[in-house]
Amino acid sequence: MDLFEYARTKNSDTESPLAARMRPKTLEEVVGQEHIIGKDKLLYRAIKADKIRSIILYGPPGTGKTTLAKVIANTTKAEFLQINATVAGKKDMEEVIEKAKNNAGMFQKKTILFIDEIHRFNKGQQDYLLPFVEDGTITLIGATTENPYFEVNGALLSRSVIFELKPLSVDDIKVLIKRAVYDTQKGMASYNATIDEEALDFLANMADGDARHALNAIELGIMTTNRSEDGKIHITTEVAKECIQKKVARYDKDGDNHYDTISAFIKSIRGSDPDAAVYYLARMLDAGEDPKFIARRMMVSASEDIGNADPKALEIAVAASLAVERLGMPEGRITLSQAVTYLATAPKSNSAITAIDDAIKEVRESGNLQIPSHLKDAHYKSASKLGHGTGYLYAHNYPNHYVKQQYLPYELNGKEFYSPSGNGYELKIRDHMRALKAAEEKRKKDND
Repeated sequence: MDLFEYARTKNSDTESPLAARMRPKTLEEVVGQEHIIGKDKLLYRAIKADKIRSIILYGPPGTGKTTLAKVIANTTKAEFLQINATVAGKKDMEEVIEKAKNNAGMFQKKTILFIDEIHRFNKGQQDYLLPFVEDGTITLIGATTENPYFEVNGALLSRSVIFELKPLSVDDIKVLIKRAVYDTQKGMASYNATIDEEALDFLANMADGDARHALNAIELGIMTTNRSEDGKIHITTEVAKECIQKKVARYDKDGDNHYDTISAFIKSIRGSDPDAAVYYLARMLDAGEDPKFIARRMMVSASEDIGNADPKALEIAVAASLAVERLGMPEGRITLSQAVTYLATAPKSNSAITAIDDAIKEVRESGNLQIPSHLKDAHYKSASKLGHGTGYLYAHNYPNHYVKQQYLPYELNGKEFYSPSGNGYELKIRDHMRALKAAEEKRKKDND
């Protein structure tokens, strides 16, 4: 380390953002994530024993992915190297691998490579790492906010252990805020600040599990608030509100939260919970989700989860989709809310999806079976010579506009695909079809 590098390192200890200065250096200092670094857990034991194997740390921002990597860096005897996938190129990777090979060959020393934002690496970059992870040249620690099963090479995943980090609890965030305010070593105790209990509760809740968000807010509050007559900086609820303003929207239109939220939305409609459905609608709208995407999913739900139990549901969903396109936002939110609460409270049936899926399965298994001749088109030339249309019974010539004849291919005689449920309007459909068939049976019996 040269003089300039030493000076830069020393300056970073005092001039870096609070969140960086507060980063733990030992496992004992880490707050939260007990499910993976509790004293009886695999990752805790591996770090303590300096037996880390390739791992992927996956979780939302501010939950400690980089922190755990730094803890490993401070405890391991291996060479710890770090690159960020957002800026690293092939040359950087080649330099890391060359250094790792030298460590192994010349010094019999292992190399741990920490790649932040590993999901930013393309397939080629991830493939480049694979043989060196495979032969132990490097031990990989990847950090990502995206689902690694979607974003990381399957071969790399199979050679790594995945640890999912959860958003920190409110109590965890409170611990970190108090450290930031009162800690004399890494925190801001020298500013002689104090935080009210209500402000502490407010910040911990508004941080939404993101430690960095909370620490940035408390740093801003202390640095910009004037001292009171007692000589102290008081972080009140009013100060806290100015510093954090709004919860961070954990939402990425291409990421996990996009799929998780729309999934929860649809399942809440299916489960007939209008409160949950409108809540997830609000989350998506507040995060900037495309209202047209939401409306499309509602149209699917209207057929998939409600169907003929309430045929009006599809009309409502389609109308809402058209209205949102014409109204735009914010007025469109009202239309969506009306439609969502209607869908959520409507009687449910999945008979429509069961019917078509079973029918498609039958088509694929049995192929294109012959259509009964009496159902074939009789209007073109020579159709009558082939017997097409002969023997067809015109339903409107019979009582109740119903007559029993073979409609399915003969090989599928008696096969049922659509089974109306006992919910909503489908109860009427079921009873109506039963009545038609019973009346037809009676007519035939009487004619015999």
